Amino acid sequence: MATAQVRMAGLSESVHAWRLWIVAFQTLCKQKYLAEGESVPFLIDGAEVLVLWPDGGQPRAFVGRCPHEGQSLVNNSDFNGRILVCTVHGWVFNGRTGEGLSPTGCRLREFPLRLTDDGRVEIDLVAA
Repeated sequence: MATAQVRMAGLSESVHAWRLWIVAFQTLCKQKYLAEGESVPFLIDGAEVLVLWPDGGQPRAFVGRCPHEGQSLVNNSDFNGRILVCTVHGWVFNGRTGEGLSPTGCRLREFPLRLTDDGRVEIDLVAA
């Protein structure tokens, strides 16, 4: 009997976690505020977020802090449609993947981002 209760409790916790995952996406902005080749900074729930829309790609959302020393990329970066440069120390990142180009072996943490059929941009801050 105790085993069955433990299994049911585990199932219940799994279902609860699944529900949290489903509702983790929240509206960030309307899609019309993003443009290909540009970066747009956001402050959402206290987190700095940098949305990049690389040339020929899809919008991507990254933690707005450089992995080098945690400098703000929201205030200290330059994006040319392909690469993002942290202007504090010159670290360079691929705008499509967040992968470090100079130096290599690092990357920007990414938030899941989705575009809805009704023109909203939604972000999952929990999954980063």
